[in-house]
Amino acid sequence: MVSLNVYSVLVVLFLTCGAVMATKENDGIIKENNCETKMGLPFVLEAFTSNFRTRGISNKCCGELVMLGKVCHSALVKRTLENPLFKDLNLATITTKSSQTWTNCLALIDSPSPST
Repeated sequence: MVSLNVYSVLVVLFLTCGAVMATKENDGIIKENNCETKMGLPFVLEAFTSNFRTRGISNKCCGELVMLGKVCHSALVKRTLENPLFKDLNLATITTKSSQTWTNCLALIDSPSPST
């Protein structure tokens, strides 16, 4: 019985350390790449609602998101998902929506604009 309790404590410690390491990793990526200073607040809010709700994203915000970069976009989404406020969100759904937002914005920005 004692070994079961010790095992349980070790599992909890392992899981806790893994979560802390993931948070520190994302924070490190965000800090190293100056991710939090690359987009204006209106665009951050618009990208957030596109990833975490059912809203679309404007062309201008797509441009800002692509300039932000995939590494920053992914790290910011992951860090948001680590926040206890968002613990009830479906991780797979948010990850898919985030990836779709990135892919759609990249395609929009990379596509040639029609001649006028």
